[in-house]
Amino acid sequence: MSLDDIQKNIHSFDERRDLALAGDYEETLSFCVDYFLQKANEAIAKKGFFTIALSGGNTPKAILKKLTQPEHVSKVDWDKIYFFFGDERSVPPDHNDSNYKMVMDTALTLLDVPPENIHRMVAEIDGDTNAELYEKLIREKVPEGRFDLITLGMGDDGHTASLFPKTQALTIEDKWVVLNEVPQKETSRMTFTYPLINQAHNICFFVLGKGKEDRVASVLQGEYQPLLYPSQKIGTSQTHALWILDQDAATQLKL
Repeated sequence: MSLDDIQKNIHSFDERRDLALAGDYEETLSFCVDYFLQKANEAIAKKGFFTIALSGGNTPKAILKKLTQPEHVSKVDWDKIYFFFGDERSVPPDHNDSNYKMVMDTALTLLDVPPENIHRMVAEIDGDTNAELYEKLIREKVPEGRFDLITLGMGDDGHTASLFPKTQALTIEDKWVVLNEVPQKETSRMTFTYPLINQAHNICFFVLGKGKEDRVASVLQGEYQPLLYPSQKIGTSQTHALWILDQDAATQLKL
């Protein structure tokens, strides 16, 4: 898909958010891949590298898997991409619930990305200390702490990254990375905070498939209640959050 074709699918939604409706699941998955490649190549052409923070979940997994297909692998210089993680569960890197394991198994090992380009969140031990160390790493590796692209999903409850409803991390303004206690999950998770996410050059939600259409409508068109629906607070007037939805996820929106 050309740059013009990508831009034709992106429309302003409100003062903080844009919307891309690219068709059915497969069409939208292809759009997500093309969007990733566009942003990566733009950054590499401009400054020689691309910084991205990845999310977990089934849709990011499907996008990453598609990126490993032969027709896409050659479209970007993987050696010039620096991978970070927007959140992580408190599990070791070989655990099946680990976002790091999912990303490595699905794509990064297959793509031969240099190990030094992959920055794992260590959330399973010394969480508060490792959150501070991860923030320090971002300050060292990411110019001005502004990622070229932060990718996000949205949970059934409206959470994003590990910013869950009514949790402490929602109110933190002076840190970029924290260990967030999540009582509803009976655990803690490391996560980016709003200040870090909202200063990225590009912020993108991937929400595809059935099951979240009601919550998508609540977050995008319902009453502004970010303590209940944390995804609502993503995006600013300077950097709009782009919501990429397939036709199933968008069925309850009034457009």
